[in-house]
Amino acid sequence: MIDAANLTLTDCDREPIHIPGAIQPHGLLFRLSDSGDVVQGAGDIEALTGVDDWLNRSLADLIGADLARAARQVEAAVSTFVGRWQDQAGVPHDVSALRGPQGLLVELERASDEGVMSVARMAQLDEAAAAFERTRTLDQLTDEAARTFRRLTGFDRVMIYRFLEDDSGCVVAEAHAEGMASFLNQHFPAGDIPRQARALYVQNPVRIIPDAGYTPRPLRPAEGDHPLDLSECVLRSVSPVHLKYLRNMGVGASASISIVIDGRLWGLVACHHNTPRLMDRETRAVAAVLARNLARQIQGRMEATAYRERVEQRLMEERLIADLPLDQTLIYGLATELPSLMRLVGATGFAVVGERDIHQTGLTPDARALADMAEWLRGRPHGRLVVSRCLEKLTPLGKPWVREASGLVGAVVAGAEPVCLLWFRAEHVETVRWAGDPHAGVRNGPPSALTPRASFDAWVETVQGQSRPWTPAEVESAQRFRDALVEFSEIRALRRRNSSLAAEVADRDHRLVRQDFLLREVNHRVQNSLQLISSFLGLQVREHGGGPGAPALEEARRRVKAVSLVHSRLYRSETVETVDLARYLSELIDDLGEASGPEWGDHIRTDLAPLAIEPERAVTVGLIFTELVINAQKYAYSGEPGPISVTLEPLDSRVSLRVADQGKGEHTKGKGFGSRMVESMAQQLGGSMSYSRGKTGLTADLIIPARLDSNE
Repeated sequence: MIDAANLTLTDCDREPIHIPGAIQPHGLLFRLSDSGDVVQGAGDIEALTGVDDWLNRSLADLIGADLARAARQVEAAVSTFVGRWQDQAGVPHDVSALRGPQGLLVELERASDEGVMSVARMAQLDEAAAAFERTRTLDQLTDEAARTFRRLTGFDRVMIYRFLEDDSGCVVAEAHAEGMASFLNQHFPAGDIPRQARALYVQNPVRIIPDAGYTPRPLRPAEGDHPLDLSECVLRSVSPVHLKYLRNMGVGASASISIVIDGRLWGLVACHHNTPRLMDRETRAVAAVLARNLARQIQGRMEATAYRERVEQRLMEERLIADLPLDQTLIYGLATELPSLMRLVGATGFAVVGERDIHQTGLTPDARALADMAEWLRGRPHGRLVVSRCLEKLTPLGKPWVREASGLVGAVVAGAEPVCLLWFRAEHVETVRWAGDPHAGVRNGPPSALTPRASFDAWVETVQGQSRPWTPAEVESAQRFRDALVEFSEIRALRRRNSSLAAEVADRDHRLVRQDFLLREVNHRVQNSLQLISSFLGLQVREHGGGPGAPALEEARRRVKAVSLVHSRLYRSETVETVDLARYLSELIDDLGEASGPEWGDHIRTDLAPLAIEPERAVTVGLIFTELVINAQKYAYSGEPGPISVTLEPLDSRVSLRVADQGKGEHTKGKGFGSRMVESMAQQLGGSMSYSRGKTGLTADLIIPARLDSNE
């Protein structure tokens, strides 16, 4: 237990206030064993119960069997009311119990003599909730809350105390009796309510000190190595430093009700009275319910304000992005909207810095300093904003520009057109009214020993070198806008690439049209030349009549005709990069059927798999195929119609073309001009020709690589 006579602490934040080893004197505390016997107690047990040898006695012997039985049935880890008990003097006490890690704890606290009916309390709650709902702003709500809690509790002064970002606090609303000092709008340093105290306020939302001048009542017997955790106990004794603090303020009694929003301590309803005053259990329960209602109302007001702010900012963000020109550089587009960009996050100055250009508006550093700040910003992680209300603490670059740029929100938009966005907020010289000098703790002995300050007279401090804080909504808006610019830049880059590709495609199409025109012109001239040769050979055949050279001339004429057909089919195709060999051969078969006579068209059967091949190789394959068909017509059937089958299929990395007849099979490899020509062309294709005789007919197989670079 801490000695109240020696009020020095080495560190308020480390004080073990949850295990004080004592309670306040307005009640009794018992810790029970599993069998229900009292193994530890605190308070004036002997006087109130009339039992001197209470240790290791049954709780029933002290408060009665019914209350003891009800207490032992409690399983909750929070204080649970089980009934009312009267001490030896007939003074009523409220009995509550909670089950903690060290056993069952039973508290008896003095009850109020005023018997307020529950119906009346419910009416108070309903009236207060309606009054809260009628307020329109957060300030109106907190003012109404201060008045309502004062009416409910009867305390001389009730303050709505809000915690700030740095854990210091400010009195934002107050209701007090005439003649009481006012702390409205005054600030209190974070050390006045240490971290562990704030944590207990979340865990146990109501704390009362009926008499700030009380003497703690220690636990008996004295604690050993495992002090009793009294976090949830109403009677828990508070820090002697805090008691001294209250007495220095002239406070005789206090009570605090937590305002918790989303599990975080937003503030307190702080109640002070000039003289000792007890807040009974019933009043505390009503105050706790009302504080939860107040927390919901505060949260609703804050969320509504934030929602309106976010909607306005989103509309502005969307308009700014929509108005950016697609045909201009990003920095040019941003430079045309400088005033709107400054207003986006409530800045007093804005600058956009590119690789060579700087554009600025409002109150900003000069161009040289902006370039240096942008370079500094690029060296930080690009995806995150730099947010500060005191730029000189982040970088020495901000020190000469405190007046113009104490606050900064900075973002980097990387990509093909990298830019830096710099929102500035000018210095906001703030006069803070403290309730006493926040640095004036009394130090005794070692430099770290501290006692609370003795004066709470208004103490004014001028805060310089920082801007107004950036709100979460403003920071979110800047982040969203930066992310939208990154996406916009990517879309613009994609559009530029698409435009470039479209131009390349158009140019290619134009070249292909010209190439197609030239190819068709070449085909036309080649066809004319081949037609002249065919006509010349026809004249030679007629001149020889039935002479021995006529068949050879006629065969040459047919081959010229075949070459003409191959060339014509190829250059009538839709593409010049590759040729569908199956379609190409199918068209050749149709033309060969027409050239050989209509009786041949019904005798050619095909099984052609789709295969892509280069045009120059397709011409050679077409010539070989034509020669094989002519040979089949000539040697297998002696010029008469007969069945011919054509098969085209892939073989791994090769292509197989097969021409088979059911004729006499008189063709012999190596004999005749046509056979030698076929062998030569097959070798040019990197392939081979083979012939096989069956029971009837001859089968000719051409095997070639599927690609020019094939190793097959």
